[in-house]
Amino acid sequence: MRNAKVAVALAALVLAGCTGPTDSSSTPGGTTSSAPSTTLSSGPPTGGSTPGAPGTTEPAPEPPPQSGAVPLPGGETPVPTPRVDGGTLPDTYERQVSASADGRTLRVVGLAGGCKTAGAEVTAQSADQVRITLVTTYYPPAEGVVCTQELRDVPLNVTLDAPLGDRTVVLESREDTA
Repeated sequence: MRNAKVAVALAALVLAGCTGPTDSSSTPGGTTSSAPSTTLSSGPPTGGSTPGAPGTTEPAPEPPPQSGAVPLPGGETPVPTPRVDGGTLPDTYERQVSASADGRTLRVVGLAGGCKTAGAEVTAQSADQVRITLVTTYYPPAEGVVCTQELRDVPLNVTLDAPLGDRTVVLESREDTA
């Protein structure tokens, strides 16, 4: 009977270690909450073995740095939701836009991670709308290198020819391969 109690106590300790610490300040009930990570499956794994370490894989080298993560001049003001059209964006993208104090610089949110980088381009400007394309570029890994598939939000800045004013921001996306 004593061995059964010890086994139950050890199992409880192991399970408690697997769930990790909780932060009672994160939610009123004392449990943590986190958004699920966004993943993108691109087919079968492309990994290989690292010489001298059978069964292990080497992480991919970091892709080129992201552009546009500098603070907006004069602070930022969110563009009201009714003036942001992200209807053609996949669900993985955030549909949020912020404008600088002078209205000429906009901050949008792209996706990057693993062997993918994020970028943004102003593709059209008219009297009633600004069209911005969020570009995710895939950099194929070298032989024997694997890329993780999780994606993260990346803030990106674009500069307009004239202040945004009351114009609508239309967000689109495109995927490129380097």
